[in-house]
Amino acid sequence: MIVVFARILPIVGPIIYSAMLVAGSQASEFNPREGWRIIETDHTYALLVDRLKASIRAEKMGLVTQASASDGARMNGITIPGNRVLGVYRNDYARRMLAASVAAGIEAPIRFYVTEHPDGSARLSWKTPSFVFAPYMPEGGAALETLAAELDTVFETIAAGAIGK
Repeated sequence: MIVVFARILPIVGPIIYSAMLVAGSQASEFNPREGWRIIETDHTYALLVDRLKASIRAEKMGLVTQASASDGARMNGITIPGNRVLGVYRNDYARRMLAASVAAGIEAPIRFYVTEHPDGSARLSWKTPSFVFAPYMPEGGAALETLAAELDTVFETIAAGAIGK
């Protein structure tokens, strides 16, 4: 059995590897989905992350969390395309959200997602705040709906600043 495997590996190995590359490239595609905003940019991954951080500050929002699978992989000697999640919120919004719905607190901070394409350009995406808070609207009522609409505008403004529009 091992001898047979050793003989067919040079033939089958490249086929398997090619299939993995195709599957990996398909997995990296973002399809439109309900409640998401997805913006393709010409910016490099690093530049888009920097511009996003600056735009968050310019809108006087807080960058309260960050996580990067690509940074973690790099620490383990592995290179993957750039990937960073940035959690954005502000305490006055948090207080209003919690007054409307304590359960909605699990959703804060609301996150931006920056992902790198194979050509080095980057994508900015996020779930809109009104989509994120929709499950809590029955208990949060008009106060939560108003807050979510305000945050939709803030997140659009942050994104526009980050991409340069």
